[in-house]
Amino acid sequence: MLIRERTADDAVLAAGQANIAEKAEPPAGVAGKAQLKRAWYAKLALEFSFSAYGTKLSSVKRHGPLSVQRAFYPEGADCAHLYLLHPPAGIVSGDSLNIFASVNEKAHALLTTPGANRFYRARCDTRLGDSKQRQQITLKLAKQAVLENFPLETLIYNGADAVSNLDIHLSRQSSYLGWDIVCLGLPASDQPFNRGGFSQISRIYLEQVLSYHDRIHINPDNGLLTHPAGLGGNSVFGNFIIAAAALFDHGTQRQVLIDEIREYLEQQQAQQHISISDIKGILVARYLGNSAEQCRSLFISIWQLARPLCLNRKISEPRIWFT
Repeated sequence: MLIRERTADDAVLAAGQANIAEKAEPPAGVAGKAQLKRAWYAKLALEFSFSAYGTKLSSVKRHGPLSVQRAFYPEGADCAHLYLLHPPAGIVSGDSLNIFASVNEKAHALLTTPGANRFYRARCDTRLGDSKQRQQITLKLAKQAVLENFPLETLIYNGADAVSNLDIHLSRQSSYLGWDIVCLGLPASDQPFNRGGFSQISRIYLEQVLSYHDRIHINPDNGLLTHPAGLGGNSVFGNFIIAAAALFDHGTQRQVLIDEIREYLEQQQAQQHISISDIKGILVARYLGNSAEQCRSLFISIWQLARPLCLNRKISEPRIWFT
């Protein structure tokens, strides 16, 4: 399976993330009208609150081409389903997308997307500006808050120069279930990923202490694409993270869930594609293969096993997944 870097000491999380709702400004070093016209600087800040009427999307602040639809309630008023919208449907050189979601005490939100995210081929002429394509997602959960984060897959086009970061801030009484699925190139269209780069960092802070750090940097020169200790020639990889209050301090419950997941994977003869680890009380299921559809199907099945134990709820798949 995929080997990644983890460290217990990380000095990231820039101060600017604390006020992501402010008006977006171009990154330092970018100047000139031609450059500004070729890039989107988008920010979206969401806040969910709980009241006697259930979970509400209590605040939306946005700048640029990021938006949301109204919240849906297929499970009742306690859990708000929300679809994140990015009308350009892709990220090009110079683009910087920042998404911040704050889930207040006792609120429960489920986030997803109506389609795949895309990092397109980076521009070759760097005189027109930065070739990097950036996405930063910051999620903050208060006590007894629940967030489920299930975006559809991210497509990394050949020649992209992409950076994607995810920071999750939890209390010991909050619960997070979420996945990410990354597809390198378009092998079915005979467009393998053999140029460019993709970097991804995922971090979890528990009570403001870094508890999980996962980093991968892929480019054709470092051998990670083909090395047996890397992707081993596979084009799709994904993580499903389960950091639930009910499981943090109870190793027995975590082991029950791990055993159920492993039994299911054996029944599906999928154990060669997915491994599951208990990292300081955080469960991480990793997929490695060549099918985004297979990855998402397996992750949905893991969700079906985990949600009743972690949240005392059966899964309710977002309606947008069926359109």
